[in-house]
Amino acid sequence: MNRIMSLFNIEYPIIQAGMVWVSGYKLASAVSNAGGLGLIGAGSMHPEILQEHIQKCKKATSKPFGVNIPMLYPDLQQIIDIIVKERVKIVFTSAGNPKTWTPYLKQHGITVVHVVSSVTFALKAQAAGVDAVVIEGFEAGGHNGRDETTTFTLLPMVKEQIDIPIIAAGGIATGQGMLAAMVLGADGVQIGSRFVASVESSAHENFKQKILEVKEGDTQLTLKELTPVRLIKNKFYEEIQKLYSQCPTTNDLKELLGRTRAKKGMFEGDLDAGELEIGQIAGLIHTIKPAKIIIEEIITNFEKARMELSHKAF
Repeated sequence: MNRIMSLFNIEYPIIQAGMVWVSGYKLASAVSNAGGLGLIGAGSMHPEILQEHIQKCKKATSKPFGVNIPMLYPDLQQIIDIIVKERVKIVFTSAGNPKTWTPYLKQHGITVVHVVSSVTFALKAQAAGVDAVVIEGFEAGGHNGRDETTTFTLLPMVKEQIDIPIIAAGGIATGQGMLAAMVLGADGVQIGSRFVASVESSAHENFKQKILEVKEGDTQLTLKELTPVRLIKNKFYEEIQKLYSQCPTTNDLKELLGRTRAKKGMFEGDLDAGELEIGQIAGLIHTIKPAKIIIEEIITNFEKARMELSHKAF
Protein backbone atom coordinates (compact mmCIF):
# COMPACT_ATOMS: atom_id res chain seq x y z
CA MET A 1 0.00 0.00 0.00
CA ASN A 2 1.48 3.36 -1.02
CA ARG A 3 1.34 6.64 0.88
CA ILE A 4 -1.83 8.00 -0.73
CA MET A 5 -3.72 4.73 -0.28
CA SER A 6 -2.69 4.69 3.38
CA LEU A 7 -3.48 8.38 3.92
CA PHE A 8 -7.05 8.07 2.64
CA ASN A 9 -7.63 4.36 3.36
CA ILE A 10 -8.57 3.65 -0.26
CA GLU A 11 -8.02 0.68 -2.56
CA TYR A 12 -6.51 2.55 -5.52
CA PRO A 13 -4.43 5.76 -5.59
CA ILE A 14 -7.01 7.49 -7.79
CA ILE A 15 -8.70 10.72 -6.72
CA GLN A 16 -11.63 12.17 -8.61
CA ALA A 17 -11.21 15.94 -8.91
CA GLY A 18 -13.78 18.13 -7.16
CA MET A 19 -15.00 20.05 -10.20
CA VAL A 20 -17.63 22.80 -10.27
CA TRP A 21 -21.06 21.82 -11.64
CA VAL A 22 -19.87 18.26 -12.21
CA SER A 23 -18.91 16.65 -8.89
CA GLY A 24 -22.01 16.07 -6.82
CA TYR A 25 -22.61 13.24 -4.38
CA LYS A 26 -23.56 10.77 -7.13
CA LEU A 27 -20.14 10.96 -8.77
CA ALA A 28 -18.20 11.19 -5.50
CA SER A 29 -19.92 8.17 -3.98
CA ALA A 30 -19.58 6.13 -7.18
CA VAL A 31 -15.82 6.75 -7.31
CA SER A 32 -15.41 5.95 -3.61
CA ASN A 33 -17.48 2.77 -3.94
CA ALA A 34 -15.21 1.73 -6.83
CA GLY A 35 -12.08 2.01 -4.68
CA GLY A 36 -10.90 5.55 -5.42
CA LEU A 37 -11.46 8.75 -3.47
CA GLY A 38 -14.51 10.73 -4.56
CA LEU A 39 -14.67 14.47 -3.96
CA ILE A 40 -17.72 16.69 -3.79
CA GLY A 41 -16.98 19.98 -5.57
CA ALA A 42 -18.12 22.77 -3.24
CA GLY A 43 -17.19 25.54 -5.67
CA SER A 44 -20.60 25.60 -7.34
CA MET A 45 -22.68 24.94 -4.21
CA HIS A 46 -24.37 27.23 -1.73
CA PRO A 47 -23.68 26.08 1.85
CA GLU A 48 -27.05 24.39 2.30
CA ILE A 49 -26.66 22.53 -1.01
CA LEU A 50 -23.22 21.30 0.01
CA GLN A 51 -24.62 20.03 3.30
CA GLU A 52 -27.31 18.13 1.42
CA HIS A 53 -24.73 16.53 -0.89
CA ILE A 54 -22.51 15.52 2.04
CA GLN A 55 -25.44 13.88 3.80
CA LYS A 56 -26.52 12.06 0.63
CA CYS A 57 -22.95 10.93 -0.01
CA LYS A 58 -22.78 9.40 3.48
CA LYS A 59 -25.88 7.37 2.67
CA ALA A 60 -24.57 6.35 -0.77
CA THR A 61 -21.17 5.08 0.38
CA SER A 62 -19.49 3.71 3.49
CA LYS A 63 -16.10 4.40 1.93
CA PRO A 64 -13.96 7.53 2.47
CA PHE A 65 -14.85 10.63 0.46
CA GLY A 66 -13.92 14.28 0.67
CA VAL A 67 -14.86 17.84 -0.26
CA ASN A 68 -12.95 20.20 -2.53
CA ILE A 69 -13.08 23.87 -1.45
CA PRO A 70 -11.92 26.74 -3.67
CA MET A 71 -10.77 29.23 -1.04
CA LEU A 72 -12.02 32.18 -3.05
CA TYR A 73 -15.52 31.06 -2.08
CA PRO A 74 -17.56 33.99 -0.64
CA ASP A 75 -19.27 31.84 2.03
CA LEU A 76 -16.09 30.08 3.09
CA GLN A 77 -16.71 30.26 6.84
CA GLN A 78 -20.14 28.65 6.40
CA ILE A 79 -18.64 25.95 4.18
CA ILE A 80 -15.96 25.15 6.76
CA ASP A 81 -18.56 25.07 9.55
CA ILE A 82 -20.67 22.57 7.60
CA ILE A 83 -17.67 20.35 6.87
CA VAL A 84 -16.76 20.26 10.56
CA LYS A 85 -20.38 19.74 11.64
CA GLU A 86 -20.87 16.88 9.17
CA ARG A 87 -17.53 15.34 10.22
CA VAL A 88 -16.06 15.20 6.75
CA LYS A 89 -12.66 13.55 7.14
CA ILE A 90 -10.87 14.76 3.98
CA VAL A 91 -10.69 18.26 2.50
CA PHE A 92 -8.91 19.41 -0.65
CA THR A 93 -8.31 23.17 -0.74
CA SER A 94 -7.40 25.25 -3.78
CA ALA A 95 -7.14 28.82 -5.07
CA GLY A 96 -5.89 30.41 -1.86
CA ASN A 97 -3.36 30.44 0.95
CA PRO A 98 -3.19 27.04 2.71
CA LYS A 99 -2.07 28.69 5.95
CA THR A 100 -5.50 30.26 6.37
CA TRP A 101 -7.52 27.13 7.16
CA THR A 102 -5.16 24.14 7.37
CA PRO A 103 -4.44 24.42 11.14
CA TYR A 104 -8.14 24.80 11.95
CA LEU A 105 -9.17 21.84 9.79
CA LYS A 106 -6.43 19.63 11.22
CA GLN A 107 -7.50 20.57 14.78
CA HIS A 108 -10.81 18.90 13.89
CA GLY A 109 -9.12 15.71 12.72
CA ILE A 110 -9.44 16.49 9.02
CA THR A 111 -6.84 15.36 6.47
CA VAL A 112 -5.93 18.38 4.33
CA VAL A 113 -4.61 18.38 0.77
CA HIS A 114 -3.81 21.56 -1.15
CA VAL A 115 -3.76 22.02 -4.93
CA VAL A 116 -0.68 23.83 -6.31
CA SER A 117 0.69 24.76 -9.72
CA SER A 118 4.34 25.47 -8.88
CA VAL A 119 7.27 24.34 -6.75
CA THR A 120 7.02 27.56 -4.73
CA PHE A 121 3.41 26.92 -3.79
CA ALA A 122 4.15 23.25 -3.03
CA LEU A 123 6.80 24.33 -0.52
CA LYS A 124 4.39 26.83 1.04
CA ALA A 125 1.70 24.16 1.33
CA GLN A 126 4.12 21.76 3.02
CA ALA A 127 5.18 24.53 5.43
CA ALA A 128 1.51 25.17 6.20
CA GLY A 129 1.17 21.60 7.44
CA VAL A 130 -0.94 19.98 4.73
CA ASP A 131 -0.89 16.19 4.55
CA ALA A 132 -0.32 16.03 0.77
CA VAL A 133 -0.34 18.22 -2.32
CA VAL A 134 -1.95 17.95 -5.72
CA ILE A 135 0.40 19.32 -8.36
CA GLU A 136 -1.66 20.47 -11.33
CA GLY A 137 -0.09 21.08 -14.71
CA PHE A 138 -0.95 23.30 -17.63
CA GLU A 139 -2.85 20.48 -19.38
CA ALA A 140 -5.61 20.46 -16.78
CA GLY A 141 -9.16 21.60 -17.31
CA GLY A 142 -10.64 24.29 -15.12
CA HIS A 143 -8.42 26.69 -13.27
CA ASN A 144 -4.67 26.14 -13.21
CA GLY A 145 -1.33 27.96 -13.17
CA ARG A 146 -0.37 31.03 -15.15
CA ASP A 147 3.14 29.74 -15.91
CA GLU A 148 1.98 26.97 -18.24
CA THR A 149 4.23 24.34 -16.63
CA THR A 150 3.20 20.87 -17.75
CA THR A 151 2.37 18.13 -15.27
CA PHE A 152 5.30 15.91 -16.18
CA THR A 153 7.72 18.83 -15.92
CA LEU A 154 6.34 20.11 -12.62
CA LEU A 155 6.02 16.70 -10.95
CA PRO A 156 9.73 15.74 -10.67
CA MET A 157 10.62 19.32 -9.71
CA VAL A 158 8.20 19.21 -6.80
CA LYS A 159 9.31 15.68 -5.89
CA GLU A 160 12.86 16.97 -5.56
CA GLN A 161 11.82 19.64 -3.06
CA ILE A 162 9.15 18.23 -0.72
CA ASP A 163 8.70 15.21 1.51
CA ILE A 164 4.91 14.87 1.79
CA PRO A 165 2.87 12.70 -0.61
CA ILE A 166 2.28 14.05 -4.12
CA ILE A 167 -0.81 13.60 -6.26
CA ALA A 168 -0.32 14.39 -9.96
CA ALA A 169 -3.11 16.11 -11.90
CA GLY A 170 -3.53 17.42 -15.41
CA GLY A 171 -3.46 15.35 -18.58
CA ILE A 172 -4.07 12.00 -16.87
CA ALA A 173 -7.05 9.87 -17.89
CA THR A 174 -5.60 6.40 -18.54
CA GLY A 175 -3.68 3.67 -16.77
CA GLN A 176 -0.67 4.46 -18.92
CA GLY A 177 -0.78 8.10 -17.82
CA MET A 178 -1.11 7.01 -14.21
CA LEU A 179 1.97 4.77 -14.53
CA ALA A 180 3.98 7.59 -16.12
CA ALA A 181 3.05 9.92 -13.25
CA MET A 182 4.07 7.38 -10.64
CA VAL A 183 7.39 6.69 -12.38
CA LEU A 184 8.09 10.43 -12.12
CA GLY A 185 7.40 10.44 -8.39
CA ALA A 186 3.66 10.72 -7.83
CA ASP A 187 2.07 8.71 -5.02
CA GLY A 188 -1.31 8.95 -6.70
CA VAL A 189 -3.23 10.74 -9.45
CA GLN A 190 -6.16 13.13 -9.52
CA ILE A 191 -8.38 12.73 -12.56
CA GLY A 192 -10.98 15.28 -13.64
CA SER A 193 -11.84 15.31 -17.32
CA ARG A 194 -12.37 11.53 -17.63
CA PHE A 195 -14.92 11.63 -14.83
CA VAL A 196 -16.79 14.55 -16.39
CA ALA A 197 -17.70 12.10 -19.15
CA SER A 198 -19.14 9.57 -16.71
CA VAL A 199 -22.71 8.42 -16.16
CA GLU A 200 -22.77 9.83 -12.61
CA SER A 201 -21.32 13.23 -13.49
CA SER A 202 -23.80 16.07 -13.06
CA ALA A 203 -22.55 17.71 -16.26
CA HIS A 204 -25.25 18.30 -18.86
CA GLU A 205 -25.52 15.63 -21.56
CA ASN A 206 -24.78 18.26 -24.22
CA PHE A 207 -21.46 19.00 -22.53
CA LYS A 208 -20.63 15.31 -22.12
CA GLN A 209 -21.27 14.69 -25.82
CA LYS A 210 -19.20 17.74 -26.74
CA ILE A 211 -16.24 16.32 -24.80
CA LEU A 212 -16.35 13.20 -26.98
CA GLU A 213 -15.87 15.43 -30.06
CA VAL A 214 -12.83 17.28 -28.71
CA LYS A 215 -9.57 16.73 -30.57
CA GLU A 216 -6.01 17.91 -29.99
CA GLY A 217 -5.92 21.71 -30.19
CA ASP A 218 -9.62 22.23 -29.45
CA THR A 219 -8.99 23.68 -25.98
CA GLN A 220 -7.05 26.73 -24.85
CA LEU A 221 -5.88 28.24 -21.55
CA THR A 222 -7.24 31.78 -21.29
CA LEU A 223 -8.43 34.55 -18.95
CA LYS A 224 -5.09 34.59 -17.11
CA GLU A 225 -5.78 38.11 -15.87
CA LEU A 226 -8.67 36.71 -13.80
CA THR A 227 -8.13 33.04 -12.97
CA PRO A 228 -6.58 30.92 -15.76
CA VAL A 229 -9.08 28.47 -17.21
CA ARG A 230 -8.88 25.95 -20.05
CA LEU A 231 -11.89 26.14 -22.34
CA ILE A 232 -13.25 24.34 -25.37
CA LYS A 233 -13.13 26.73 -28.31
CA ASN A 234 -16.77 27.68 -28.79
CA LYS A 235 -18.60 30.97 -29.54
CA PHE A 236 -17.97 32.25 -26.01
CA TYR A 237 -14.25 31.53 -26.40
CA GLU A 238 -14.29 33.44 -29.70
CA GLU A 239 -15.88 36.40 -27.91
CA ILE A 240 -13.00 36.34 -25.42
CA GLN A 241 -10.45 36.37 -28.25
CA LYS A 242 -12.23 39.24 -29.96
CA LEU A 243 -12.17 41.22 -26.73
CA TYR A 244 -8.44 40.51 -26.28
CA SER A 245 -7.80 42.08 -29.69
CA GLN A 246 -9.15 45.34 -28.22
CA CYS A 247 -6.67 45.40 -25.30
CA PRO A 248 -9.33 44.95 -22.59
CA THR A 249 -9.06 45.90 -18.95
CA THR A 250 -9.56 43.34 -16.21
CA ASN A 251 -13.03 44.79 -15.65
CA ASP A 252 -13.86 44.30 -19.33
CA LEU A 253 -12.96 40.62 -19.03
CA LYS A 254 -14.96 40.26 -15.81
CA GLU A 255 -17.99 41.84 -17.48
CA LEU A 256 -17.81 39.44 -20.41
CA LEU A 257 -17.33 36.42 -18.14
CA GLY A 258 -20.18 37.35 -15.81
CA ARG A 259 -21.19 35.12 -12.93
CA THR A 260 -22.98 32.18 -14.53
CA ARG A 261 -20.96 31.20 -17.61
CA ALA A 262 -19.68 27.91 -16.17
CA LYS A 263 -23.15 26.91 -14.99
CA LYS A 264 -24.64 27.88 -18.34
CA GLY A 265 -22.19 25.71 -20.25
CA MET A 266 -21.37 22.69 -18.09
CA PHE A 267 -24.59 22.31 -16.07
CA GLU A 268 -27.26 23.76 -18.36
CA GLY A 269 -25.71 22.60 -21.64
CA ASP A 270 -25.47 25.86 -23.58
CA LEU A 271 -22.61 24.98 -25.93
CA ASP A 272 -22.45 28.42 -27.52
CA ALA A 273 -22.73 30.99 -24.69
CA GLY A 274 -21.44 28.78 -21.88
CA GLU A 275 -17.98 28.29 -20.43
CA LEU A 276 -16.89 24.72 -21.26
CA GLU A 277 -14.00 23.75 -18.98
CA ILE A 278 -12.11 20.58 -19.87
CA GLY A 279 -8.51 19.35 -20.02
CA GLN A 280 -6.35 18.68 -23.06
CA ILE A 281 -6.70 14.96 -22.40
CA ALA A 282 -10.30 15.20 -23.66
CA GLY A 283 -8.88 14.21 -27.05
CA LEU A 284 -8.51 10.69 -25.63
CA ILE A 285 -12.04 10.49 -24.20
CA HIS A 286 -14.39 8.73 -26.61
CA THR A 287 -17.08 7.17 -24.40
CA ILE A 288 -19.37 7.95 -21.47
CA LYS A 289 -19.16 5.17 -18.89
CA PRO A 290 -20.00 4.52 -15.23
CA ALA A 291 -17.29 5.67 -12.81
CA LYS A 292 -16.79 2.06 -11.67
CA ILE A 293 -15.95 0.95 -15.22
CA ILE A 294 -13.64 3.94 -15.74
CA ILE A 295 -11.64 3.03 -12.63
CA GLU A 296 -11.54 -0.66 -13.56
CA GLU A 297 -10.18 0.22 -17.01
CA ILE A 298 -7.57 2.58 -15.58
CA ILE A 299 -6.29 -0.06 -13.16
CA THR A 300 -6.32 -2.81 -15.82
CA ASN A 301 -4.38 -0.63 -18.26
CA PHE A 302 -2.00 0.50 -15.50
CA GLU A 303 -1.08 -3.11 -14.70
CA LYS A 304 -0.84 -4.03 -18.38
CA ALA A 305 1.45 -1.06 -19.10
CA ARG A 306 3.61 -1.90 -16.08
CA MET A 307 4.04 -5.49 -17.27
CA GLU A 308 4.80 -4.43 -20.84
CA LEU A 309 7.39 -1.93 -19.60
CA SER A 310 9.10 -4.53 -17.45
CA HIS A 311 9.56 -6.80 -20.47
CA LYS A 312 10.94 -4.15 -22.82
CA ALA A 313 14.60 -4.39 -23.68
CA PHE A 314 16.67 -1.25 -23.48
